[in-house]
Amino acid sequence: MLARATQSVIGFTDALMVAPLGEDALAAVTTGALNSFVLVILPMGTVFIVQSFAAQLRGRGRLDDAVRYAWYGLILAGIAALVSVASVPGVSWVLGQFEYSPRVHELMSSYVAIRLLSVGFAVGMEALGNWYGGLGQTRPAMLAGVVAMVSNVLGNYLLIEPRFGLPGFGVQGSAWASSLGTVLGFLTLLVPFLLGHGYREGSPQSSQGMGWKELRRRGRALGLKWSELGRVLRFGLPNGINWFLEFAGFMLFINVFIAGLGTSALAAFSVVLQVNSVAFMPAFGLASAGAIFVGEAIGADRKDEVKGVVRLTAMVAGIWMVTVGAVYATVPEFVMSWFRPDNVGAEEFMSSAVTMLSMASIWQLFDALGLTLSEALRAAGDTAWCMGARIVLAWLVFLPAGWVGMRLWAGGPVTAMIIVAGYVALLAVALGLRFASGRWRNIALIEVEPVLV
Repeated sequence: MLARATQSVIGFTDALMVAPLGEDALAAVTTGALNSFVLVILPMGTVFIVQSFAAQLRGRGRLDDAVRYAWYGLILAGIAALVSVASVPGVSWVLGQFEYSPRVHELMSSYVAIRLLSVGFAVGMEALGNWYGGLGQTRPAMLAGVVAMVSNVLGNYLLIEPRFGLPGFGVQGSAWASSLGTVLGFLTLLVPFLLGHGYREGSPQSSQGMGWKELRRRGRALGLKWSELGRVLRFGLPNGINWFLEFAGFMLFINVFIAGLGTSALAAFSVVLQVNSVAFMPAFGLASAGAIFVGEAIGADRKDEVKGVVRLTAMVAGIWMVTVGAVYATVPEFVMSWFRPDNVGAEEFMSSAVTMLSMASIWQLFDALGLTLSEALRAAGDTAWCMGARIVLAWLVFLPAGWVGMRLWAGGPVTAMIIVAGYVALLAVALGLRFASGRWRNIALIEVEPVLV
């Protein structure tokens, strides 16, 4: 939970520290951060499955086999780095297809191009954090998150506005601060992993390293297998694709329908999403923690324990998100006043932002249930069905509803929030029905070891 909470602090402070630069900069950074995530979410969603493998192998007592799955995650992170860097030249053209003002387009293009340079590090950070989490060790990811958060906040302070002799780099400074924080967070996990900390043979909880000689010996004996990498992709890609296509649909909603309402509404909606991460990210961390126990129980063939874990996780996540949602509903003016831009469009921004944040409270309970169920199904390896459900709901329900509500009926901020809330609720119901069906019990995530007679 703390690891995910650091991510919400990063987005929150990015918006907060850019707000004095004006509405254009605020829209460019907040929406640009979401657009950047489109490229990172596919590989990131794919490497989430590393946690499922590690947890189930831990449940079966096969800790040595689990080590290889961290390397599979790092391999995918390397591929993601190459693809994202190759995508940088096309950023300006892609963003030019949407209805941004010329200034927002210019600022966002430079911001996204810089952020894409750190995609591989972000995926690698998720891969190793989820791998350690699957072994029951969640502190490494928390520490990496804290390093990324602190370095990001300090970088923003130094680079956005003129300070300590630096000229102030504005939006680009925010992008470099976020990228640097991601790199440092990744290194916080990579160095201990390479030194063998936390996974010595027979002692997954050990905090002592192996030393370079032992590391080299294990490096030669890793025994990476194409069949295992294939299973990582078989179960991980559907998870990554479902996150990617759902998020891509959501970004299309923002870039087409919300951007069509003007820069003030775009900035307001993007800031509200960053603020909503205060509720979402800790709940996501809690859901992932529940998924670790789900994976371990399945790996140990104790599937009857899964429902109890899911019930408890959903209850705590729901209490958290509903509590934060109550703050959104009761004091939205106070919360959004922190992000009030210093320009003539501030009043229009505040009007839209206050309305949107108060309405964000509608979907908090549904979001908590959806997160819990989605992570539990992912831990069981039920990723293909979840992919299909998200694609159908995002592209055949959510986006058509957006076109009808925002274009055909000329809806505004209230209509937009009702459509989002409806989508979140439908997804939670679909995932609940899938979990209740018990189909996840019949999925074999881990290859069965041959028995020698």
